[in-house]
Amino acid sequence: MIKILVAEDERDIRELIGFTLRFSGYEVELVKNGEEAVKKAPTLQPDLILLDVRMPRMSGYQACDALKKMPDTKDIPVVFLSAKGQDNEIQEGLKLGAQDYILKPFAPDELTTQVKRILANVGKA
Repeated sequence: MIKILVAEDERDIRELIGFTLRFSGYEVELVKNGEEAVKKAPTLQPDLILLDVRMPRMSGYQACDALKKMPDTKDIPVVFLSAKGQDNEIQEGLKLGAQDYILKPFAPDELTTQVKRILANVGKA
């Protein structure tokens, strides 16, 4: 089963993402911030990591940078979730090694479609 690690600081959004992805057949691990994602990813070894950009303790950008520098997690695809869709922010995320960028708000079926597409692009579908 495909494992997805989700770091999102807003509880309602985190729970919605978790419910949506579990309903679509994925194994999902939810954490509250980037720091928790960086700690959990090496042992969990998820197939995909979804990171909110703006989080307390460690932003999504900082978490992505840390994950891409660690041997155990550097090859795990990272996707940013953000309400800010400005081109410079998207470019910053891609420069840090992110696979893609999903803009909030999103409909649950849209999230599932995008996750399936991203997983297919990295050969994990």
